[in-house]
Amino acid sequence: MTKQIFLLMGTLALVTLASVPAAAQSTSSEEGKVDKNWSAPKTPWGDPDLQGTWTSDDTWGVPFERPKQYGTRRFLTEDEIKDRAKRVEQSQEFIDKGGPAHSPAVAELEAKEKGETPPPAQGRYGRGVDAAPVPGHWGEFARRASPLTSQVMDPPDGQIPPMTPEAAKLLAEKQQMRRKQDSYVDWSLYDRCITRGIAGSIIPVIYGNGLEIVQAPGYVSIRYEMVHDVRIIPLDRREHAGSGYRSYMGDAIGHWEGNTLVVDTTNFLGKTAIGVNGDFGPPTSEALHTTERFTRTGTNTIDYKMTVDDPFVYTAPWSYEFPITQEPGYKLFEYACHEGNMAMHNMLSTARMEEAKKAAAGKQ
Repeated sequence: MTKQIFLLMGTLALVTLASVPAAAQSTSSEEGKVDKNWSAPKTPWGDPDLQGTWTSDDTWGVPFERPKQYGTRRFLTEDEIKDRAKRVEQSQEFIDKGGPAHSPAVAELEAKEKGETPPPAQGRYGRGVDAAPVPGHWGEFARRASPLTSQVMDPPDGQIPPMTPEAAKLLAEKQQMRRKQDSYVDWSLYDRCITRGIAGSIIPVIYGNGLEIVQAPGYVSIRYEMVHDVRIIPLDRREHAGSGYRSYMGDAIGHWEGNTLVVDTTNFLGKTAIGVNGDFGPPTSEALHTTERFTRTGTNTIDYKMTVDDPFVYTAPWSYEFPITQEPGYKLFEYACHEGNMAMHNMLSTARMEEAKKAAAGKQ
């Protein structure tokens, strides 16, 4: 992050004044309804106020693409919501009993040290060396049951449109390179602590689902917890930068449509990915065009929607949508990815060891 970005972020923070009415009532954005008795807050200069720290945690566990049994149904039935609520409750119980502050593997060792019976495998991960991809206390869970059947909501069946033949070939090559493990460049941008792109920074995953929105006259800024990418979105520009300017997060311009912030982004480098698998999913191209919509629907809720249009990769545009919420005490934490990224060293060194073993076996 450059010094200029830090300076602008500081300026935005200094001019920001929160103006959320204390009497505002929560709404149910998950059902697409806004409480008629609730009015969206405004900034001192009159723009809709989206400021604060938000998280997509409550959509954690909702399938990205819709399971076939739901068809075109976007919401769960009451009985289905009750079943999902039970799973959310079980996850919370797991937290209260020491997880995800401890992975099951660590909990098992601690139980043995105390002469107790090891707890059964439960929660997100099984027991063993590969029980969790990150330290257990980093994990995040939903706090309430989402009624959504999937995150993808358009097409109506909740399925991402097929890839083009060219994109499918690129994806196969990308996955093959990752299996080779010849060099650090074979791994994704996220593996290398560079970026997860716009979508990967907000789609709920196992941790790091927070984002902070800060506003100033003529600007909206979004800082993501995952890799700490920052987007500074001007509201007074009519055209995108020339095609010679490209970046991982693209060139974003915004405008207001009533109480909705619409962010139009182009000029991508075409090296990130969009989908439930993050950087392991289909790669995007330089033709990628995204449209995001942020609508404040309650005191603690914003309805977030992204439309993905990449004619090189997908045969048709598609969209996903879910609420992001404010939670008491929720904060963005330091994301010291490079400092703690022993995974790259370990994966590559293990690959070299495996190669040495095969070479030695071949000489015998």
